[in-house]
Amino acid sequence: MGQRCALITGITGQDGSYLAEHLLARDYRVVGMVRRASTESFERIAHLVDRIELEQADLLDQLSLVNLLQRVRPAEVYNLAAQSFVPTSFSQPLLTGEFTALGVTRMLEAVRLVDPEIRFYQASSSEMFGKVQETPQTEQTPFYPRSPYGVAKLYGHWITINYRESYGIYACSGILFNHESPRRGREFVTRKIAEGAARIALGLQEDLRLGNLDARRDWGYAPEYVDAMWRMLQQDAPADYVVGTGEYHSCREFCEIAFGHLGLDYRDHVRLDPELLRPAEVETLLADPSRARESLGWSPTTSFEELVRIMVDAETAHWREHKDPAGR
Repeated sequence: MGQRCALITGITGQDGSYLAEHLLARDYRVVGMVRRASTESFERIAHLVDRIELEQADLLDQLSLVNLLQRVRPAEVYNLAAQSFVPTSFSQPLLTGEFTALGVTRMLEAVRLVDPEIRFYQASSSEMFGKVQETPQTEQTPFYPRSPYGVAKLYGHWITINYRESYGIYACSGILFNHESPRRGREFVTRKIAEGAARIALGLQEDLRLGNLDARRDWGYAPEYVDAMWRMLQQDAPADYVVGTGEYHSCREFCEIAFGHLGLDYRDHVRLDPELLRPAEVETLLADPSRARESLGWSPTTSFEELVRIMVDAETAHWREHKDPAGR
């Protein structure tokens, strides 16, 4: 039996880079799907480029996906690519729908046409719960998305179930709650806080502008969550799983720990900016990951406080080397 091949869409993102590392450690042949662009950002996978293969295709182009699967012949497909920033989904709702919703259908259809034996993972999101109908949220909790992103993710989630039930494809969704790391995009609030605290401590900026400090999220450590993705595709039968810590914390708590880790009081530096509030806010998300724990044998090990310190330490180390405020 030859080396197993896994195809990752969104390999240049936070989760894609950690998943690539995870699969390489298990002796997979790892192929990453990338879009043709005038400027390419491979920052998160720069240390992996000599160990993985990169192939061009696009979730907006059905034929490119069919051709990709025919060339690569993967045993597993991890569909992580999406327009994944909630605020952007309000300003670009149609583009979000094309990538985050219909893109899932195009990839599933390519799997059905080329090789229905491929095992398919869909990156679903806790944002599908939105205006939560019960707390904590399980796999059976009714969905109530509150953003174009959440709505698009819900379409992707249900079309994955539909292909599983209609065509017998091994297709499952991980309903992942917020998961962070030093590789998180700078537009996300956790990275903004960690970066802002570090830059303020180093004298590179004076204050940090944020929106809703009282929104509460179930925050975990991203490298641990990609292990859950992999475990889902190793089961005898496909199913959907909530993945989270079972604890929630507010943005205010994140600020308190981040600034406190550097000997600062966040109240001296954080400024509330109404422009950063969402049109429809999601106040509280809290996972019940019992099924993942019992069926997958998965559970998180990094505490919330450890996660915050990991991110702040990474930003501090980075900005000590790039003290020019314009440097990245």
